Amino acid sequence: MQEKNMTLDMDFFLLGFQLSQKFNYFLFCLLLMIYCGTIYGNLLIITLVSTSKNLHTPMYFFISQLSISDILLPTDIVPNMLNILLNNEGHITFISCMTQFYFFAASEAFECFLLTVMSYDRYVAICNPLRYTSIMTSDRCVILAAMCWVLGFSIAFMYCVTISMLTFCRPNIIDHFFCDLVPLVELACSTTYTIELELFIMCFILLFIPISIIIISYNNVMVTIFRIQSNVSRQKAFSTCSSHLIVVSIYYITLLSVYLLPKGGQTLNLNKFLALLYTVFTPMVNPIIYSLRNKDIKKSLKEMIS
Repeated sequence: MQEKNMTLDMDFFLLGFQLSQKFNYFLFCLLLMIYCGTIYGNLLIITLVSTSKNLHTPMYFFISQLSISDILLPTDIVPNMLNILLNNEGHITFISCMTQFYFFAASEAFECFLLTVMSYDRYVAICNPLRYTSIMTSDRCVILAAMCWVLGFSIAFMYCVTISMLTFCRPNIIDHFFCDLVPLVELACSTTYTIELELFIMCFILLFIPISIIIISYNNVMVTIFRIQSNVSRQKAFSTCSSHLIVVSIYYITLLSVYLLPKGGQTLNLNKFLALLYTVFTPMVNPIIYSLRNKDIKKSLKEMIS
């Protein structure tokens, strides 16, 4: 009990990037601009989908849910990271660390499930167009999105409970810019068998199953597209799923490069910059991809401006 109380009262020290102060100032300005652009871009997507009748379809409803996640994730990470860049290090309490990890894990898990649902939506739209409106009803879309949120927050809660049961050693220094799973587990003095088993199971649930469903869905989509006789119809069908394919590729490539690829030969700073890709840059890129490659969103934006 005394060890548990000491853990709850512990402060963690986040080392950040450990670069020169001039580069830290440059990175501070860059990340601040990216964060502001991310919030503005995703809020714009949410506003357009909510107000434009042309965008009241399942695909854009799921895009708006993705934008909510893309606001939640950097808001959880970036403000504290900016403080670390200014001071070249930062401290965070155990409770704040668990809170940060909880929302980080929840948004990541939610996005894995949502991208899978979005691939199924594109599969139904292209492979079963006559049944699309009867399958992807408004109520069903809301239920699917709610299930993604519930599963994401439930998985994150399970991880936080397991981590909170660990006993952490001193020095309590995390060589990262936020409270991630691997740096926290490396500080543990107690056995980590339970959380390693959970990590293996969650990799299967969050990575293997979603990626398999996405590959199967888009394999059927591509087969259907190539069977279309008209070049115009084929191009239109491909354009509706190309943006989602780009987002899926960026998200899973960066995620797999951080958590599953061998760490041999990778420096700590390289791992941190890879983590920046899916915590800061990907949430900014998503609205750009969907807005620049989507005629409906550009049309709705012009109508709103005019």
